[in-house]
Amino acid sequence: MKNILFITLFIINILNIYSQETFTRKDSLQGGLRLERTCFDILRYDLNIKIDIDKKFIIGYNEIYFKIQTKKTNKIQIDLFENMQVDSIIFEKKRLVYKRDNNAVFIDFPNNLFNNSENSIRFYYSGNPIIAKNAPWDGGFVFKKDSNNKDFVGVACQGTGASLWFPCKDSQSDEPNEGAKINIEIPNGLTAVCNGRLLGSLPKNNGFTQWNWQVKNPINSYNITVNIGDYVHFGENYKGLDLDFYVLRENEAKAKVQFEQVKPMMDCFQDKFGPYPFKNDGYKLVETSYLGMEHQSAVAYGNKYQNGYLGNDMSGTGFGMLFDYIIIHESGHEWFGNSITSKDIADMWIHEGFTMYSENVFLECQFGKEKAEKYLNGMRENVRNDKPIIGPYGVNKEGSGDMYFKGALMINSIRNVINDDFKWWRILYKYVDAHSYKIIDTETVIKFFSRESGIDLAPIFNQYLRYKNIPKLELKISKNKLEYKWICDVANFNMPIDIKFNGNLVRLKPITTTQTADFKIKKMKEIEVLTDKFYFEVTK
Repeated sequence: MKNILFITLFIINILNIYSQETFTRKDSLQGGLRLERTCFDILRYDLNIKIDIDKKFIIGYNEIYFKIQTKKTNKIQIDLFENMQVDSIIFEKKRLVYKRDNNAVFIDFPNNLFNNSENSIRFYYSGNPIIAKNAPWDGGFVFKKDSNNKDFVGVACQGTGASLWFPCKDSQSDEPNEGAKINIEIPNGLTAVCNGRLLGSLPKNNGFTQWNWQVKNPINSYNITVNIGDYVHFGENYKGLDLDFYVLRENEAKAKVQFEQVKPMMDCFQDKFGPYPFKNDGYKLVETSYLGMEHQSAVAYGNKYQNGYLGNDMSGTGFGMLFDYIIIHESGHEWFGNSITSKDIADMWIHEGFTMYSENVFLECQFGKEKAEKYLNGMRENVRNDKPIIGPYGVNKEGSGDMYFKGALMINSIRNVINDDFKWWRILYKYVDAHSYKIIDTETVIKFFSRESGIDLAPIFNQYLRYKNIPKLELKISKNKLEYKWICDVANFNMPIDIKFNGNLVRLKPITTTQTADFKIKKMKEIEVLTDKFYFEVTK
């Protein structure tokens, strides 16, 4: 009954928060899971395209292998942006009939396809893809030149959708189980770097060369990428893991110094989160003309070979300058976002909150817990508390950007609720192990951490994720006794906090009704509320 009441209140809250936003059929087609999407499971993509850089034009096809997941169907939905042309869709050597609806393509089969049957279509297409105005924050291609006037091309499409440049099932709810082949034909003299392993390159007779890559692991569609440039390659095998780096020719010397950070990062993350998830696809850093993106096994790097975030410390503590933000953050996504993926982008905090926290983990590995906590707490200034972290489901809409900083601060608060670092690291490691290569949602995370910690953490998760406000601790003195309670949105919120009283550490367990401490106090200055362990406000 309590769960039903909470869900009802949550839905009312979300409707109020987003009442000023209007969503269209286009949004639900991209973000929703209608029968034409759920009736099949993607097995593999074989993408074969030619990119004419001068014309900013793509032509080719995607061979889409899939398995039917319902009793029978004669229609599926594949996505391709409206500005891209559907040339033809072939099934068993015959053209299929299709209907476009915004960015969705509904494909009709002449006969029913039955449960568990494996099938494939060849989807031919062409067109000029969207050009990003400010990648990676808006999706699209980036066509630039390097300092030697050589073409420098990339694509970032998280949130906007991978179907802006190739036909696919453009939903995080499904990944090709068997990975993908990515065959890219580009002008001679340039290198195309994609996800996975390089199978080879094949010169054509038309002034182009085809670069062939293969991904063996499941991969979400927005992570499939292509990078084109005058790249040089270097790398090594580090403790059994292949590290490969593709950088512009002019930056090779700088990259060999800056990318040394990858080794201690791998040591730390593999110790705390478990083995690198995509060992058979290798790990790559690829220089891009935009800041960065967590493209699986081909992490995009554009931080200009400097520590911090483009040379700045977002925490204001100085500790953000101890590491290259893009190397550490985007690589952290290999565990959180690429291996563990949220079903709906409304739950993108599952990617970004844990990955932002991974920066803190790296600092703790390298420089100790004190500096790591100061770095994380410095991020408080970046939290807006403008709307819930979780967005509306089914309409391809993220929640607040607070999913980054506030999400990490929430995770750190939960660590301190558990109050046992040995147990915390064991739970975090087990979380990654239990959910690797899986697509999950918020409830899965809450249930896991509650079960493993032995603490009902749902009220804490719900306050930080489903409401815009952080909890406020109300303190007052009455009859020489300290009274305290939480002021927040979740009725059963019960996060403990730590204070110092006469130099002694005391753990209080406030709830949403007034509690009284068992010690005498005359003035509020006799206590110090330790706000560095938990994320909340104090009102006295």
